[in-house]
Amino acid sequence: MFLTVTTTHRPASDLGFLLHKHPGRVQSFELSAGQAHVFYPEASDERCTAALLLEVDPVALVRGKAGSGDGFTLGQYVNDRPYAASSLLSVALKEVFRTALTGRCKSHPELAARPIPLDIRVPACPGGIELVRRMFEPLGWTVEATELPLDPEFPQWGDSRYVDLRLTGELRLADALNHVYVLLPVLDNAKHYWVSEEEIDKLLRAGGDWLAGHPEKELITRRYLAHRRALTTAALTRLAEVDDAEPEEIDNALAAPAVLEAPDRPVPLAEQRRGTIMAVLRSLGVRSVGDFGCGEGALVRDLLAERSVERIVAADVSARALQVAARKLRLERMSERDRARLELLQSSLTYRDDRLAGLDAAVLMEVVEHVDPPRLQALERTVFEFAAPRAVVVTTPNREYNVRFETLPAGKLRHRDHRFEWTRAEFREWADRVANNHGYSVRMLPVGSDDPEVGPATQLALFTKGGAA
Repeated sequence: MFLTVTTTHRPASDLGFLLHKHPGRVQSFELSAGQAHVFYPEASDERCTAALLLEVDPVALVRGKAGSGDGFTLGQYVNDRPYAASSLLSVALKEVFRTALTGRCKSHPELAARPIPLDIRVPACPGGIELVRRMFEPLGWTVEATELPLDPEFPQWGDSRYVDLRLTGELRLADALNHVYVLLPVLDNAKHYWVSEEEIDKLLRAGGDWLAGHPEKELITRRYLAHRRALTTAALTRLAEVDDAEPEEIDNALAAPAVLEAPDRPVPLAEQRRGTIMAVLRSLGVRSVGDFGCGEGALVRDLLAERSVERIVAADVSARALQVAARKLRLERMSERDRARLELLQSSLTYRDDRLAGLDAAVLMEVVEHVDPPRLQALERTVFEFAAPRAVVVTTPNREYNVRFETLPAGKLRHRDHRFEWTRAEFREWADRVANNHGYSVRMLPVGSDDPEVGPATQLALFTKGGAA
């Protein structure tokens, strides 16, 4: 069982730093299913290749702790496990390159954080050409796959279910390794160990930044969790909370919210929120809009559909969120006209960024509650003093409404990353102060129906310059 990772980034030998494995040494690791070896067939400034070789003992799989799930006795001893990529290789990848999978590299942090040219080879990968393409191409890989015959000596037997797989592209090494770690057992459609609830956390840790936006996320989740319905449902529910394409989504940040949607609402809360914001922007007649804290780009998609909006600036502090947004918006397939309208920027709203200035309107949709209260004043200056658009739209949860969510424990916030949630009075007090300090007028609007006792689920403040809102 064999896998290689190659880069031509100069100096290419820096791959050893990223993998935390010295190119000049062969290293071996004892695993439950056998022994893993890491070595470098080539290591120069121009090109460097790291190889992971896993020697599997099929007898140990049966007699040892790893066990076997094959359906007949002989199949436990005579099978493809020593040769074909599977969950065994995924486990080896995780154990051997554990730090590299997290994206940490103390000696070369900048290199670890940026895409580099990569070439990954898996000579015996299960799944077939079509499935391999469906898995890897949406993640930005160029896929080359050649079907392998059952036996070259007997071509009449036809092709096997294995391919010689080559992936090329420019990605962060950590992202590339996580793609392979998750998708190898998915392609094999089997795991060599018992699948428990812990596998959900493993899947979300490794795939949380890209899986929610993958067009085959249901298939990936189902296969990764060994077709266990309860685990698959739980995992997809958690993924839905970060995927704005799902109607149950309540917050477009990358972390998972605790509440899916308001009760007894025919239109999901996230949809109502975006619809209200778009109606406000249309009433203002704006031509340029900033989505500050854009997350995965849910509002950006609506803005692109609004032909009267000529310029869209989508900014987020999270580079990974922007990567997900670019993928979900299909940036590489976007028309030239739409691509010219859109700018994706990595930017923190607590620091001045002149790239955010000069807009007709800015939207902070479910953003302020993710900022630590001591940093709110910095955000206020960045948005209202330095960027200073003609109008600012801010939405935030109404804490009073939380009692209407039956699944939300008393006293808990709606989202695990929320630093606070305001009541209507608290939000009004904040909005009035900001407006007075920066020369805006402000008007409060509900999002969705306005409960007579606790108000709306989401509250909106519209700030405008030079007159009543």
